[in-house]
Amino acid sequence: MEHTLHLLRSGLDVFLHIDFHLNQWAKALGPWLYGVLFLIIFSETGLVVAPYLPGDSLLFAVGALAAHEGSPVSILWVWALLSAAAVLGDMANYAAGKWLGPKLFSREDSRVFNRKHLDEAHRFFEKYGGKTVVIARFIPIIRTFAPFVAGIGAMSPVRFMVYNVVGGVAWTSTFLLAGYKFAGLDVVKHNFHYVILAIIVVSFIPPVVEVIKARKAS
Repeated sequence: MEHTLHLLRSGLDVFLHIDFHLNQWAKALGPWLYGVLFLIIFSETGLVVAPYLPGDSLLFAVGALAAHEGSPVSILWVWALLSAAAVLGDMANYAAGKWLGPKLFSREDSRVFNRKHLDEAHRFFEKYGGKTVVIARFIPIIRTFAPFVAGIGAMSPVRFMVYNVVGGVAWTSTFLLAGYKFAGLDVVKHNFHYVILAIIVVSFIPPVVEVIKARKAS
């Protein structure tokens, strides 16, 4: 129990003081930091078991780090690298859903993995999928599962790829450039952990609102 609480506290500390940890990683890793950042963003978007990894807050902090004079991180290089990580992560997640979908939903009489549910998901993503894939990028946890569900729902690969690229580039650009642009403001420099906390809280508002709406409707 104590070990679990320690891990939770450590994870929360990384989230809230990600600027400090990022600077420590930069000093320790040098150019290898690019590879670590790539793996984090790729995993957060590409692995359904890793929705807890930092996404929005990490991108903002990386943008802020790149804005510092003498920074070991180039905003242009990190933008290109993390945009690629976001796109490739969603592609891997989509492929996993597409491969697992037919196996999970092979039985017509299954209560949980009923074939009808797969057909419904297919129709949903064919009709609304593009918007869903793009918007999901800006919602923690949901962005990790959206491409997997798109793959299960058999959304066409070409259509998914178009919205995947648009959403991935828009997401990384928004938070990286926000960090890069506002890092020099005194209110941001002196209250960086509060800014990160605000980003996390605001990011979770949409799914909470949808859960409340769903409960009221039921």
